[in-house]
Amino acid sequence: FFVFWCSPRFLSGSTLGSMANNMMPALFVNHGGGPMPVLGQQPEVKDFLSEYGEKLKQGTLPKAILVITAHWEDRQVSVSSGKSHSLIYDYSGFPSESYSLKYPAPGEPSVAEEAVRLLKEAGIEVRSNDRRGWDHGVFIPMLCMLPEAEVPIVQMSLVAGQDPKTHWDMGVALRPLREQGVLIVGSGLSFHNFKYFFARDGRSQEEGRKHSQAFATWLTDTVTNPDLSPKEREERLLKWQSAPSASECHPRGGAEHFMPFFAVAGTAHGAPGVEVGKEYGEMMGLVVNQYEFLN
Repeated sequence: FFVFWCSPRFLSGSTLGSMANNMMPALFVNHGGGPMPVLGQQPEVKDFLSEYGEKLKQGTLPKAILVITAHWEDRQVSVSSGKSHSLIYDYSGFPSESYSLKYPAPGEPSVAEEAVRLLKEAGIEVRSNDRRGWDHGVFIPMLCMLPEAEVPIVQMSLVAGQDPKTHWDMGVALRPLREQGVLIVGSGLSFHNFKYFFARDGRSQEEGRKHSQAFATWLTDTVTNPDLSPKEREERLLKWQSAPSASECHPRGGAEHFMPFFAVAGTAHGAPGVEVGKEYGEMMGLVVNQYEFLN
């Protein structure tokens, strides 16, 4: 369990919830540890998502939310296409109420169909799935963000292999959905290494802090630096494994929680994003970042 999490905040200067040219944002979020944000064990994670939802409600709500979840990897992109979906309680060891949580938002087959069409036009293998339930990478952040469960949800998988270019290209293809009023959310973590999540000795904890801070500094600079051209930003992000402490933040073969970021960033076609949240493990100082793309 990520029991040490966290102290997130919205950063000054954030354009959270605003839209450029009537386009919905794309957002990469920390979905927390299992159901902990809704159990009161990660209150700041819940607060971040809740505040984001309130900002959305102050403007025009999205006609649907497409959630690209770190907890669904498939051989090709898979898109939930049912009018409704059950929930998958894909965690263990939590209190009994964790397995009776409900999020009865409708699906949106028309948005799923449009997502499939856009991906096929871009030459990306994709299929619809009207049976798979929504995993906790979807329903936990949505319970925090929009608990009324009135906005339709479409869930999208990652592609097995954890190739950043594959997921970037997904985002590039999906950009028109934002222009059509769909909020695109990447649900994962910018730091995901259980070795440091559960470290108890001081030396390992300090190593984790240094690695997470080094990677977070690189990532935020790359996302937000206005002096980078779109191509430079794309190339730098796609070479993320060469970034400081990259392998310590996402061990080889274990980068699935970072892949939704590339899809979200891809929807901006290389334009800069905004760091809208930074979180610190209150006992360990691990840094986790959240980003919004408005262009």
